[in-house]
Amino acid sequence: MSIAERVNRVLDEAVASEKLVGAVVMVFRHGQPVLRRAIGYGDREARIPVQLDTIFRFASVTKPFVSATALSQIDKGLLGLDDLVSDHLPWFRPKTPAGKVAAITVRHLLTHTSGLTYDPALQRLPRERAINLGLLDTDLTLEENFSRHNAIPLAFAPGERWAYSVATDILGGVVAKIHAASNAQETAAVSTSEPANPLARHFMSIESRTLLEAAVVEHVCQPLRLKDARFHVTDMARLAVPYGDGEMRAERMDDPWQAKAPSGEGPAFSPSRIFNPRAFQSGGGGMAGTALDVLTLLETIRTGGGPLMSVEMANAALANQIGDVPMDRPGKRFSFLGAVITDPAAAETALPPGAVQWGGVYGNTWFIVPQAGLTVVSMSNTALEGCDGAYVERLRAAVCAEL
Repeated sequence: MSIAERVNRVLDEAVASEKLVGAVVMVFRHGQPVLRRAIGYGDREARIPVQLDTIFRFASVTKPFVSATALSQIDKGLLGLDDLVSDHLPWFRPKTPAGKVAAITVRHLLTHTSGLTYDPALQRLPRERAINLGLLDTDLTLEENFSRHNAIPLAFAPGERWAYSVATDILGGVVAKIHAASNAQETAAVSTSEPANPLARHFMSIESRTLLEAAVVEHVCQPLRLKDARFHVTDMARLAVPYGDGEMRAERMDDPWQAKAPSGEGPAFSPSRIFNPRAFQSGGGGMAGTALDVLTLLETIRTGGGPLMSVEMANAALANQIGDVPMDRPGKRFSFLGAVITDPAAAETALPPGAVQWGGVYGNTWFIVPQAGLTVVSMSNTALEGCDGAYVERLRAAVCAEL
């Protein structure tokens, strides 16, 4: 049985069981398509089928776009891996558990070794202290939101451990600041004193909140000719309705919607967040786009960086960058883009050593197997099954059975 036949069987079973509502899966090997398939519904109730160009909310699939933007800026000499974050964002000065202002670097942010976390307790603090983690709606700016962390100690001193976190949101702030500085004439209106006219202040506020998207577009989307990967929805008619795991079948998300994870409370979602121009652009989870957008970025990095970065930087993006620092699950280490499989048995995965994988909690997963020339993207509109459910490992096994 071929890769395409095995993957199609997995997709047919997942949609027939109603664990997945809709999905687009793309499997490329040595730059050639092995499979491109759209299946199921973008809107089940309206019976609107998924198409290959359906737009999905990215969630953490946003992270490789923002990280690639940072790596491109580093390659161009605009930013340094070992730059202190506080040198670029003076307002962000959280403390270590010992009470010392933390020396967080860009490298720490890229590798999730900064001491930041995704602790849901941060969102349950009193309203004036609560920290938005990037999926729920908000009118706060990045600075208003994450400066609150200055009063909350980090989980550990930078570099001591690994913890998946809001680090890419902070990285997005750095990327936006670098973009503003390197395009000073275009962004002068943002940095001038605040005008007296309330309407002018309103539009200035909106403009300042779109700098991250401008940076991602300049360094990643324009060079790769990606027209839909944005922090806003480019075509509402192609946007998939989000669904979440239900007891019998996936259920249409309310707003907000609270997921239930096997270990207890899962992430909370606000599907309408992407329509709110006042919400800070979450570098960790705020984009939307197509499966082809994601595949194009990952394939570009797998094949040496193309117009985005040097071959050396592209290779580094897919290599272990945390040494022997353990992750929360065995058999893995972390690169600049995702988890690197070091021990498939310990990681309980069909992916081989050297594979790089990650996903997005709205229902997305991706992996690269560099030594086999494989890049695989699965974008679905079903959380959490499409990201962390049984479907994900079945997909990996279907692709990697011959490796």
